[in-house]
Amino acid sequence: MKRTIGARYNFKNINTYANRGMTLEADIKASNDYYLVNDIAVIYKKPTPITISKVNYPSRAEAVIKEGYFKTPSTTDYNGIYKGKYIDFDAKETKLKTSFPLNNVHPHQIKHLKQIYKHGGIGFLIVRFTVINKTFLLPIETLMNFLDKNSRKSIPLSYFEENAYIIKDKYNPRVDYLEVLDKLYFGGNV
Repeated sequence: MKRTIGARYNFKNINTYANRGMTLEADIKASNDYYLVNDIAVIYKKPTPITISKVNYPSRAEAVIKEGYFKTPSTTDYNGIYKGKYIDFDAKETKLKTSFPLNNVHPHQIKHLKQIYKHGGIGFLIVRFTVINKTFLLPIETLMNFLDKNSRKSIPLSYFEENAYIIKDKYNPRVDYLEVLDKLYFGGNV
């Protein structure tokens, strides 16, 4: 039987330059690395708190975690410092074209971001609509306003377009959310 080279490759998975095949998390990691290397900000992804309960330990070099559980609910994914201000945020993606499901954000995450805001920090969500390749920064104060005035189970794309801030795609940093923070909190124009 003759095989054609590359015949099994799924060409539908080839990504355009617009989304570069990167996930939002990978884009944020690359951006945070850029900020750190260039001494702009220190922002890291927080580790998920997991308790290990079973390990297969034939030798130190071959130890394998077999069982574990989440110790406590994680708050948000990222935190750090920028221009003397504490930064705390979470990143979310949706494949929906017209809305962002609120069940993607857990109540304990919203509570955590509200506490950050209450104590003078900067809290927000970065939300990417993957199908239309738009990424937004949604400040916690804007999210709280939406939640106070709506009983919807999702936030319409139109709300993001009118009330959130678009994060432009760039080469480096890929997701330049600090550019938006500069405009919102450090005297620049939005």
